[in-house]
Amino acid sequence: MTAQKSDAPVNPKWTRMLTGDRPTGALHLGHYVGSLKMRVELQEKIDTFVLIADLHVLTTRNANLDEIGPNIRECVLDYLAVGIDPDKSTIYLQSLVPEVLELFWLFMPLVSVPRAQRIPTLKEQVRDLKLETASMALLSYPVLQSADILMVRGDVVPVGKDQASHVELTREIARRFNQTYGEVFPEPEAPLTPVLIGTDGQAKASKSIGNVIMLSDPPDVVEKKVRAMFTDPKRIRADIPGTVEGNPVFIYHEEFNDDQDEVAGLADRYRQGKVGDVEVKTKLAAAINRFLDPIRDRREKFAAKKGLVEEIIEAGSARAREECHQTLEAAREAMGLTYFRGGDGVEVSK
Repeated sequence: MTAQKSDAPVNPKWTRMLTGDRPTGALHLGHYVGSLKMRVELQEKIDTFVLIADLHVLTTRNANLDEIGPNIRECVLDYLAVGIDPDKSTIYLQSLVPEVLELFWLFMPLVSVPRAQRIPTLKEQVRDLKLETASMALLSYPVLQSADILMVRGDVVPVGKDQASHVELTREIARRFNQTYGEVFPEPEAPLTPVLIGTDGQAKASKSIGNVIMLSDPPDVVEKKVRAMFTDPKRIRADIPGTVEGNPVFIYHEEFNDDQDEVAGLADRYRQGKVGDVEVKTKLAAAINRFLDPIRDRREKFAAKKGLVEEIIEAGSARAREECHQTLEAAREAMGLTYFRGGDGVEVSK
């Protein structure tokens, strides 16, 4: 099955994209719908940077950090399996580009504490994690994210709705820097990416909730998860007409079933009360497994290549580091921070 096209708009003026994930483990169908398939498409058209944001994990976690390494490997294998090509996309590890932390520090004076506190996700994370207050890492997380975005001077950052406020802060930082010191940074656009509903009917598929189908789930696990999927709660018998709109089972059919005639037939029968949930779910499980079969096969082949993930990360991080170095030099020059660097600055005496 070929991947369906992303619904996100593509601006012909875009030249470079920054996107990425926190390494919290293997990826799922929600990641595919929300970002992965768009990355696969856009890597053919624009310069694409894919960030594995391991330093961001520390904003909400200070235990079991030894899991981050294996999680990074899982992320990269999923990238490769869905078609992200390291020859077309720069896949890099945040902690292997230490220069981004200097850029982060150059941005910190441009953001007030009250502005950082107005980021909507800050209050949500403090609430969800049952914290007494935000740590400095969590409070300044959006500023580091801005440094991630602006270090490659990308002009597009596709995000989910919950991250839109972060990119707006990035735009403010770029604008304020340019107005204060000189034109260095673009103000990136942030097209909103699609959101896949959870298998339990929740608004969003989330690994922390457990309402997801992983890209690496074997066929029997997919079948088990599909059988347990939320459907029309008012439909207690197969002969009762059911609702298709907003029904997670049909949303997944629309997204992953390559036989849209079958989907249309099932939907029509469902509305008329002429098909049971068991048949609808059985055909959905088969469709998802058809979609995942080539992804799982590719993942297994990539996983068997010893040292491949490490090579990809090292090469991508080297390129990203060079980009960040050039950006830092431009920012330092604009700010007048060129002392001890030659040129018009003060030379170190020998």
